[in-house]
Amino acid sequence: MKARPYLIALVLIVLVAGLLVVFRTPGGDPAQQARQETSPQAAVEAGAGAGDAYYPTDGNSGYDVTLYDLAITYDPASKRLDGVATINANAVEDLSRFNLDLEGLEVSAVKVGGQPAKFALEGDHELVITPSAPLAKGKPFTAVVTYGGEPSTVDDASLGRSGWQVSSTGGAFAAGQPHSATTWFPANDTPRDKAALKLAARVPDGWTAVSNGLEGPVTRDGGWTTFNWSDETPMATYLATVAIDKFEVVRSTLPNGTPVLDAYAPGTSTSKKPVQARMPEVLALLETKFGPYPQRAAGSIWVADQIGFSLETQTRPIYASWADLETLVHENAHQWFGDSVTLRSWADICLNECLASYAQWLWIEQGGEDLDERYRGRVQELRTRASFWAPKLYDMGKGNEFRGVYDKGIMAMHALRKQVGDDVFFKALRSWTAKHRDGNAAWPEFEEHFKAASGQPLDGFFQAWFRGSGIPEDQYLLPAGVRR
Repeated sequence: MKARPYLIALVLIVLVAGLLVVFRTPGGDPAQQARQETSPQAAVEAGAGAGDAYYPTDGNSGYDVTLYDLAITYDPASKRLDGVATINANAVEDLSRFNLDLEGLEVSAVKVGGQPAKFALEGDHELVITPSAPLAKGKPFTAVVTYGGEPSTVDDASLGRSGWQVSSTGGAFAAGQPHSATTWFPANDTPRDKAALKLAARVPDGWTAVSNGLEGPVTRDGGWTTFNWSDETPMATYLATVAIDKFEVVRSTLPNGTPVLDAYAPGTSTSKKPVQARMPEVLALLETKFGPYPQRAAGSIWVADQIGFSLETQTRPIYASWADLETLVHENAHQWFGDSVTLRSWADICLNECLASYAQWLWIEQGGEDLDERYRGRVQELRTRASFWAPKLYDMGKGNEFRGVYDKGIMAMHALRKQVGDDVFFKALRSWTAKHRDGNAAWPEFEEHFKAASGQPLDGFFQAWFRGSGIPEDQYLLPAGVRR
């Protein structure tokens, strides 16, 4: 994800103001306050929650999803979405019941193993399902959920509105992190449970639906058109998308034959086609740094909206109307860092954002800029700016995930490169993406990976740059490789 810089500062102001309002509000029902304070832990004990300390009720335990097979109908005129989600999963525990996450939509029927199941919506986003017979540990099962309604957005504490959004051009799109998928389909909404995706999106004739992965057949019937998409590469739920608009669609291939599909919302093609035309060049550079492109497809979705971020939706990033070439570099770097190798917990977000942000420097380095000189200039400029050095880059705390990772994170990655040397740095990145391809990883694993690759202890370095707050000591701030 790449956010507009001013938005992050604005959100921090809003967060502080919100905290002041919360703590200054008098009165209230003590019993209700107690219920609110204990409800996240109670939900986890009830089976909701996949273990992320920042978002304890996100995701669910007891099963692993292998495929989301979705069929949706969306009418831009009424803004109504109707869907049937067929979810293939494996039980990792004996289950008398299990949960899915779904926000703002109504469920009309659920079947498990072909038999009707009891269900209830609890809390903000828990769909609690009780099958007619218990599910045995180690066995696959299929749940079919029929649902519908007018999708809603999610007010994200760090980046504003995300999830399902109605476009200024009359269509709609789904994008955001950490929450987005559950505004348009029921899911095990945790990055830890990656799954393949199939989507059949039915829209009125004249509209186009674009999603992740490979384009399938298009069918028309009675004034409606159905677009089929599939991505066999496992993806985290927040990386799934669908965008519906009167797109101009351009198809091409990369030099290695990988199919490319670019979608331009009305009013975007003239200014954005020249930017998107650089994508093959960008991917070619990133492959030399990070290893082979890890996805089965590539492309883009350009919306006409001034949303607060662009997002690395898998294979086909969504770009805001303000996005530029630097944004394109960032989101495509995420196809390695974030999409192929996905964080295990949101405390690990530097694995996504610090590395994708550093890719922007690698791009300008290819253009001839001396990054060491740029780095030294930034150090001199920022030495006394305490606010720049304050954010931690690992385990920064809920609500702070996107502070520091876009700017301090770039500096930290360049310092790491200079600490271990170019040869070790890029070999370690390539072996990292190969080792964890299509899986999950945590920041402590990244530290251990670089210690082994470099033969250096690096504990002090990682403490100074990533785990600690404040400007690093000069031995870490100016490693030998970056000194004049």
